[in-house]
Amino acid sequence: MALNVQNTNLKISAGTPAQIPSDPKPQIAFSGRSNVGKSSLINALLGRKSLARVSSSPGKTITINFYDVDKKLYLADLPGYGFAKRSPEDKRKWSALTDGYFTANKNIDRLALVIQLVDSRIGPTKDDEMMLEYLRAAELPFIVVATKTDKLNATERKKNMEAITSHPFIFPEKVIPFSSLKGEGKDELWKTILAHVKL
Repeated sequence: MALNVQNTNLKISAGTPAQIPSDPKPQIAFSGRSNVGKSSLINALLGRKSLARVSSSPGKTITINFYDVDKKLYLADLPGYGFAKRSPEDKRKWSALTDGYFTANKNIDRLALVIQLVDSRIGPTKDDEMMLEYLRAAELPFIVVATKTDKLNATERKKNMEAITSHPFIFPEKVIPFSSLKGEGKDELWKTILAHVKL
């Protein structure tokens, strides 16, 4: 691997589009609903236990956390969506910040890949479908990571993965099964990331 992932730090927690880092590093964005396992996945990728903090209450965080990996690329952790108890004001703030990332990001041309997370146990929700539809309409490069595969038995896994990979909002994009607990999918996801950022 061309990266020293241990040399990673939180660059900024951006609460407005104006705070998005301006240095022209490649960016990998992580998108998904609240409680889909984004923080756990990022920690697993980086071999860290708590760099990306797992919120005690889903939907609490409305910032984009930029992790500087070896001074060569950013992992951009977008705020989770679809949390029912979020206030209308918070929902507006989420929408403005997330939309701003894609439309007011000075380095949007450096966005190498969007990693869209879907819970393998339930498949794409309506909110996931809206996000997938947006990514496709905006012609942004994306793959899907199916999280929490360790919580499925073999029969459930086969059925659910077939449903996810053939979903009309996903097919024919790449789908990677992932378990933060067991490390499944970590190597394949890194290979995909590095191929897109050309490192």
